[in-house]
Amino acid sequence: MIIRKIALNGFRNYDFETADFDSGTNVICGPNAQGKTNLLEAVYMLSGARSFRTRFDKELIGFDCDGADILAEVHSHEREQTVNIRMMHGRPKRILVNGVKKTAGELGDVVNAVLFCPDDLNLIKEGAAVRRRLMDNAISQIRPKYAEILSDFNRLYEHKTRILRDWRDKPALLDTLDEFSDGMARASAQLIRYRAAFALRLGEAAAPIHREFSNAVEELTMQYKTVSSVRDPFASARDIYYDICDHQERHRQAELDSAQCLTGAHKDDLEIQINGSAARAFASQGQTRTAALSIKLAEREIFLAETGEYPVLLLDDVLSELDSKRQEFVLNRIGGGQTLITCCEDEGISARTGGRVLFVEKGRIR
Repeated sequence: MIIRKIALNGFRNYDFETADFDSGTNVICGPNAQGKTNLLEAVYMLSGARSFRTRFDKELIGFDCDGADILAEVHSHEREQTVNIRMMHGRPKRILVNGVKKTAGELGDVVNAVLFCPDDLNLIKEGAAVRRRLMDNAISQIRPKYAEILSDFNRLYEHKTRILRDWRDKPALLDTLDEFSDGMARASAQLIRYRAAFALRLGEAAAPIHREFSNAVEELTMQYKTVSSVRDPFASARDIYYDICDHQERHRQAELDSAQCLTGAHKDDLEIQINGSAARAFASQGQTRTAALSIKLAEREIFLAETGEYPVLLLDDVLSELDSKRQEFVLNRIGGGQTLITCCEDEGISARTGGRVLFVEKGRIR
């Protein structure tokens, strides 16, 4: 899939600006804080109507603007398509594909994107939330139903958290606690099945990439971790639900005492190992970066296998964080699909990839 052209109106620091992209590599360069990442953010929005930098649409609307528009011409699934995302203060966002109203989850049928930014280099060492976000962002694009379940789960989690926090002052809140606990258990059971299947595919795809990256010296493996009472994360949603209920019942008093949700998919993690040792605890900085790169490139391969097309690859100022060996490895593996790379200076990337160069300064693109 290819983003041919994008037009931004009132989005972040862009008053009104358009950009045409090459079907291969596009190098977006310019000084810091001029709008390079904002442009990548707008492209990423096309894959699910969500930002990778904020949860709030109001932060995407430029100062003194009533709203923001993203309009793109896209080639995907062997046809030309248009995507329009409109955001207004105090109103739900409006999404149109070829003039037809769509939900955010349905955008995954049109555009898929894999983002790699400097924060992702900490994918191995950071807490479990970072790895859950990796799974959530990827699965939501290829399984629209997952995004709906995740949204429901997050809503239930927030309600239950408020009950656990406030029940001592308002004891009547406990009357609804079991209802929200049951809802979380049902949503968790479905999320766990999706995540277990994706984690298995991700591990299978990342292992050979990492082996090649490390000259066959290192072996990367990963294992999905969820609620301890879940005997088989690949079982039916019904069986997983009963396992979660068992855990929930045993920890009900602990939840009341600690004012925290102790049971659910919000505790999930991916355990990543290099040569049999936990990467989070023992891997060097170079090893963690190699592992993170392998995982993100594996994510791209999963999208290709799933849709028959490479997703749009977004590299946000990440190459400057890599040594020359890792830079070359990444640049040599991004062929076959469209890639957008941001950097402060071209640094010869366009010459090495044959890519197009776009210069961004003060919210203007040339």
